Amino acid sequence: MWGNMSKKGAFLLLFLAVFCGDMASAQRYFTTLEAGISVGGSQYFGDLNDHYGFKTINPAGGLYARQRINAYIAVKASAFYTQVGYDDKYNSDPFEKQRNLNFKSDIAEVSVQAEFNFFAFVTGDKLHRFTPYLTGGIGAFYYNPYTTYQGKTYYLRPLGTEGQDAGQGGRKYSTVSPCFPIGAGVKWWLKGGVNLSFEIADRLTTTDYLDDVSSTYVGINSFKPGSAAAGLQDRSTENNNSPVALGRPGKQRGNTSSYDQYLMAVVSISFNFTSYKCPHANDFDDQLRVH
Repeated sequence: MWGNMSKKGAFLLLFLAVFCGDMASAQRYFTTLEAGISVGGSQYFGDLNDHYGFKTINPAGGLYARQRINAYIAVKASAFYTQVGYDDKYNSDPFEKQRNLNFKSDIAEVSVQAEFNFFAFVTGDKLHRFTPYLTGGIGAFYYNPYTTYQGKTYYLRPLGTEGQDAGQGGRKYSTVSPCFPIGAGVKWWLKGGVNLSFEIADRLTTTDYLDDVSSTYVGINSFKPGSAAAGLQDRSTENNNSPVALGRPGKQRGNTSSYDQYLMAVVSISFNFTSYKCPHANDFDDQLRVH
């Protein structure tokens, strides 16, 4: 009896050694935490681009860390930088062309997103190496619109081009706004501990002043004669663009019915933080289980 038990014990030890060796190799990549880098492009949508044109795509890049809860759900924290902008010269609408406004703004964003995989995704498992996913989250971003006028660059917020200074209603807008990324993507396990993904996510915001354009003209008489603010609040007659100025008090300048947005499309590559411990036999099952 003892001999049989010894043989069984030896066999069990041998099995565990082989099993742990194989699983340790897989566990190298079978991890829940990864970090990576993203590169791609961004496009603004708003009062100057209300027909969703893609004439001013700008480079975008960032860093992120992703924690996988299980094979179907992950949480990602990221930081991005990009630039957005648009110009009425790209629009076909006669009023927008005559309006003749333009802007640019740097964007610095931080966000947290949840990812929901369509299929089980497990790094290191050839049977679960690819999935589409949906993503949504919350974040905040810094912006500060500016433009060029008579050869000089002016930040628009301090000028109060729609009467936002304290003497005209106190409507000066903040340079920080919440954003709500929502989109979709696909993930691949390439090899080893390396994952690749492609994601398109629109950033819904709570500001209508990403482009410094929102409501109505307040009229040139609200500004100091000859000032940059007086010239930038209404650029319709600039360069003989229009014989009659648009900027009469109360006339539409933007569209208050919706907030501004910006979209980012990025390719990301991430690297797993590895573990060399021998996992339990049900570790892989736990990764595939939705809690």
